[in-house]
Amino acid sequence: MVILGVFRRAGYDEFHPISKTGKQMAPKGLGWIIIDSLDTLMLMNMTKQLTHAREWLAKSHTWDQDQDVNVFETTIRMLGGLLSAHYLSTTYPEMAPLADDDPGAPGEDLYLEKAKDLADRLMAGFSSKSGIPYASVNLGKMEGIPSHADMGASSTAETTTLQLEFKYLAKLTGEKEFWDKVEKVMQVVDDNGAKDGLVPIYIFPTTGKFHTQNIRLGSRGDSYYEYLIKQYLQTNKQEKVYLDMWQEALQGVRKHLVTYTRPSRFTIIGERPSGLTGDLSPKMDHLVCFMPGTIALAATGGLPLKEARKLPTWTQQNEADIQLARELMLTCWGMYKYMATGLAAEITYFNIDNPPLPESAPHNPPEDLDPSPDAEWRKDFSVKQYDSHNLQRPETVESLFYMWRITGDVKYREWGWEIFKSFINYTAVEDSGGFTSLSNANVIPPTMRDNMESFWLAETLKYFYLLFSPNDLLPLDKIVFNTEAHPLPRFDMGPLFSTGWTRKPRDADGKIIRS
Repeated sequence: MVILGVFRRAGYDEFHPISKTGKQMAPKGLGWIIIDSLDTLMLMNMTKQLTHAREWLAKSHTWDQDQDVNVFETTIRMLGGLLSAHYLSTTYPEMAPLADDDPGAPGEDLYLEKAKDLADRLMAGFSSKSGIPYASVNLGKMEGIPSHADMGASSTAETTTLQLEFKYLAKLTGEKEFWDKVEKVMQVVDDNGAKDGLVPIYIFPTTGKFHTQNIRLGSRGDSYYEYLIKQYLQTNKQEKVYLDMWQEALQGVRKHLVTYTRPSRFTIIGERPSGLTGDLSPKMDHLVCFMPGTIALAATGGLPLKEARKLPTWTQQNEADIQLARELMLTCWGMYKYMATGLAAEITYFNIDNPPLPESAPHNPPEDLDPSPDAEWRKDFSVKQYDSHNLQRPETVESLFYMWRITGDVKYREWGWEIFKSFINYTAVEDSGGFTSLSNANVIPPTMRDNMESFWLAETLKYFYLLFSPNDLLPLDKIVFNTEAHPLPRFDMGPLFSTGWTRKPRDADGKIIRS
């Protein structure tokens, strides 16, 4: 394949499938696409391609470069990719088996050694006074770098989406500092006392205080909520503080962000750009479509719904959460059906009542979305031309995978298959070039961008593959996926690790009680 040849020859970090060229983010390349794709190659048993990737990683790759990188993106893609490759190669040796990583072989610990080297360099990002990581680090100089925008504030989601990776590395190496640094971040964020568990999207590393009042579950907000419940599951439900924070946040989402569209009454999660006392914006990033699957995962703990309902811990609230997940999943499916190519826009707006209906309001969206261009349900959706691009994002496919695994409802596979066909029909590049992003997904033929994101290989294709795989492949009650779809094992904390902090007491309104 042309695409894999480009990666292998030069370790390119970017790939342009139409022109079949690549670009490096650093002088010697960082392995951005190669490392992000390692576990996908393993899952799909692509032994030949994995051999080439490992060869480049062992002989040509180095982190010792004078290069600034984003702490969050590098953690979830590179550190997460290496740790997942280590986990799969040691736990599932039958996946794309290679002699190089067999026990006792010279390359046995290649992935872990690369991960440890990278993590040591990323730790420079945590050198702020508050413990909140800077937005970037220089890999070679090992220096933290504040954001050049937003008055030096870091994205709240980015600072709180490092925990799964560093905690697993701490467990593997026994180096407690990795654990303590990322746990401290959660304490600093929570000590701000965000109302109803909903956090603003920026935070200052200098003070540990929030910047601006913007509340959203799209960009810069999304994965904070995702990692609350996943931290709880990663440590086999031993860190209850994160379950408490997740449940508080989900109720906050219901209270402040959930409303219904008109006239068809789809369920959406809006935004509060001016804080919780400001107006609700009926804007929903495609990124928000991680929520249906995450809500379902939290409700059952990864068990199939039929099994979870038999547990003595199952409650009416769990049942309500599953219903919310179903309704949001339908909305995300509608975001695809609304577009001419069948591929969702980056951002969708919705028609809502003024004032917005509360979460408790009656609603009954259509069960089937009529494909007619004049269908009534289309009146609820609106896409602005400058939001009509499709970047091959994974969130909807991710949630379809979770919803299939958890509910067993075949419609989620059927919806996924329709989306997959749309990607094949409108984003595939001739001559084995791969798949490209779209500048406009609402015209046929679509306008192409000549760019393929690494998360297309790491996440979107992986979730498609898992959606149609047997349910015992990477069972959801045994693993957690990081936000880049890299599977990591659940584990017991053991005597070396602990949460290390407790939440400050709150009054009946959820406000921190100041002494």
